Amino acid sequence: MAVLRSALDSRPNYLEALNLEQRRAVEHGVTGQDAPPGRPLLVIAGAGSGKTNTLAHRVAHLIVNGADPRRILLMTFSRRASAEMARRVERICANVLGKDAAVMTDALTWAGTFHGIGARLLREYAEQIGLNPDFTIHDREDSADLMNLARHQLGFSKTESRFPTKGTCLSIYSRAVNAEQPLDEVLLRSFPWCAAWQAQLRELFAAYVEAKQAQNVLDYDDLLLYWAQAVSDTVLAQDIGSKFDHVLVDEYQDTNRLQSSILLALKPEGRGLTVVGDDAQAIYSFRAATVRNILDFPSAFTPSADIVTLDRNYRSTKPILAAANGVIDLASERFTKNLWSERDSAERPQLVLVRDEAEQANYIVERILENREGGDLLKQQAVLFRTSSHSGPLEVELTRRNIPFVKFGGLKFLDSAHIKDMLAALRFAQNPRDRVAGFRLMQILPGVGPSSAQRVLDAMAEQADPIACLSKMPAPPRSGEDWQSFVRTMHDLGAGQAGWPAEVGLARQWYEPHLDRIHEDAITRQADLLQLEQIASGYPSRERFLTELTLDPPDATSDQAGVPTLDEDYLILSTIHSAKGQEWKSVYVLNVVDGCIPADLGIGTKDDLEEERRLLYVAMTRARDRLHLVTPQRFFTHGQNPRGDRHVYASRTRFIPAALLTHFQSVVWPSVPASAAPGRQEVKQVRVDVGARMRGMWR
Repeated sequence: MAVLRSALDSRPNYLEALNLEQRRAVEHGVTGQDAPPGRPLLVIAGAGSGKTNTLAHRVAHLIVNGADPRRILLMTFSRRASAEMARRVERICANVLGKDAAVMTDALTWAGTFHGIGARLLREYAEQIGLNPDFTIHDREDSADLMNLARHQLGFSKTESRFPTKGTCLSIYSRAVNAEQPLDEVLLRSFPWCAAWQAQLRELFAAYVEAKQAQNVLDYDDLLLYWAQAVSDTVLAQDIGSKFDHVLVDEYQDTNRLQSSILLALKPEGRGLTVVGDDAQAIYSFRAATVRNILDFPSAFTPSADIVTLDRNYRSTKPILAAANGVIDLASERFTKNLWSERDSAERPQLVLVRDEAEQANYIVERILENREGGDLLKQQAVLFRTSSHSGPLEVELTRRNIPFVKFGGLKFLDSAHIKDMLAALRFAQNPRDRVAGFRLMQILPGVGPSSAQRVLDAMAEQADPIACLSKMPAPPRSGEDWQSFVRTMHDLGAGQAGWPAEVGLARQWYEPHLDRIHEDAITRQADLLQLEQIASGYPSRERFLTELTLDPPDATSDQAGVPTLDEDYLILSTIHSAKGQEWKSVYVLNVVDGCIPADLGIGTKDDLEEERRLLYVAMTRARDRLHLVTPQRFFTHGQNPRGDRHVYASRTRFIPAALLTHFQSVVWPSVPASAAPGRQEVKQVRVDVGARMRGMWR
C-alpha cells in the first residue's frame, strides 16, 4: 500500500484530462487508502460524453488506490468491449504504477460479459445447485436444432395448421426467460400469431428443458437463468456477492430483467455497485432489454443511489446537439440531461424532402461524392436506417455507381438468399436455358433434389420451346401441387401476361409460401421482397432490370457484408441498432417518416413509441459534423396491389413536430427525370457468329 501511495504521489495526475463530472464519477466512494466499497452509483452517460474512458478510469482509480483487482467484477456486453476496457485500464495504471501496472491489470480476471461470467460461476458452484460441472453450452443454432427435435418428437411438426418454426419457438422461450414474463403475456405482446399454440408451446418448452438436462447441456439463456436461480438462495447470493468488493456494469440500459435480478441479488444494498448507461439510448427491447432497469435503479436502494450525469458531448457540433436534445426532450420519462458541446458550427442539420426512395438514393450518393471531393473519406460517412430492407434502393444505386460499401446489421440486399431466389425466378423466365437459375429454383420445391432438377433441365435443353416442354413433363415424385404451381408461374412469367413490373409481384406470390417454409425469419424477409418490387418499378423492362443488377454483383457472405481490407475506402451502411456506439463525420438517415421511424410495427404501446423516439435520437447523435435526415414524399406501400397506385404520401416523423423545425435547415431536393431507355432494336440477320468464334478459341 505504501508503494502504491508513493507512486501515486510521484506521478503526474492521471485524472487531469477528465472534466468535472467525469472526475466525480471516477472518484466516487474512493478514499485514497483502501478504497472501501461506497454507496451505489448511477452514471448517466450521454452520447459522446466519454463513457468508456470514464469507466476505465474508475476501474484504474480503484486499483491504484489499493482495491484488489481480483475482487473487481466488470461486466460489459461483448468480449471485444471487455478486452478494450482492460487495455485502457492498463494504460491508465501504467501512468501511475509503471512496470507494475501489467501485474495488477492481469489480476483483473473477473472482466467479461454477463454470459461469460455466468458460465464461470456456474462451473464453480455447480455441485451446490445440482449441476454437473462438465456441462457443455449450446449456441443458438444448436439450441434451435434441439428445440426442433423436441418439436418433432411431440408431433408438432405434423400438425394440420403449421406449428411455429424452431427459430420462432426458441425466440418465444428466450423472451419469456429473459424478460421474466409469463408465456401468455409474451405471446400476447410479442408473438400474437402464435397465441393459439400456448398449451402446445408450454409442453414443448418442458420437453426442451428435460432434453437439455438429460444431455447435460445449457443454452445461452441458461447461463443467466441458472445464475439467477442460484442467487435466489440467500446463502449462495451472499457467498457469490462476497467475492467482489466492486461490481461495475457497462451499458446498463441494455440489461433485461433477469440481469437486473442477478445484480440486485449480488449487491442488495448496492455497496460497491456502479452502473453506467443512458436511458435515452435504450433501444433493445426486442432482445428483452428494459429501460425500466436504469430508470428504477436509484429507487432500488435505501438510501437512493448517487447519480452523476455526463452531459458534455465531445463528438457533435452545437446545432446537431440542439436538434437531438429537442427530439429527446419530448420523451415522456427520462433522466433530465441536455447534451452540450464547445464545437461551434454554422451548419444546422438538414431535413431533406425528396420525391421518393429512388430520389433519396440519388440525393445521398450525390452528397457522399461531393464530400469525398471535399476531402472526406467514404468510411467517414454513414447511412443509417431503421430496418435492413430500407437500404435496398440505395444499395442498388451504389452498386450501379461502383461506390464500395460495407453493410452492418444484415446481408447486402442483393446477396440475401431470398432475393437471389426471386432474381433466379425472373432470370429463368427471361431465359429458360439458364441452368444455374433453373437448378436453384427447382431445389426450392419440396421433394425435388439435384438429380430430379438435372433431369428436367436436360430435357428442356433439347427442345425448341423449353417452357412448353416444362409444362408437359410429369412432376417429380413427392413434389405434388408445388410442382404444378411452379410450372404455372414460369409459364405466366415467360408469356409476359402480367406485364412489367407486375411480374415481380407474380413471382413473389409463388415464392412466399416457400419463404415461410425455408426461413425462420420469413416476416422480415417478406419486407425485402416487397422492396425488390419497388426497385423493379424503376426499370423499364425485366431485361434491363436483370442486366443492371447483375453487372456488379455484391459478394457478401456474412452479417458484416463484404469485409474490406484495412487500406480500402468504403461507405458505411448500418441499421441504427448496429450503429450504436459509433460515430462519423457525416450521417444520413433514411426514411425519416411515420411508418419507418417510428416503424408501423413499433408503435403498439406507449413504451414502444418511446423506444422508436430513442432510436431517432441515437441515429442523430452518431454525427460529428453533418447530419441529413431524408424524408421521401411519396412512399411505397407494402401489400398494395402491384398493378395499382404503388405510392402514398408520407408524413415527416411525428418525432420532429413543427416546433422543432427551427433546429433544422429544410431542403427540397429537386428530382431529375430518368432518361428514356433506348428502345431494343431487333437484329435482322447474323453478320458475325460471335458464339462460334468463342467456341473455336478452345478447340
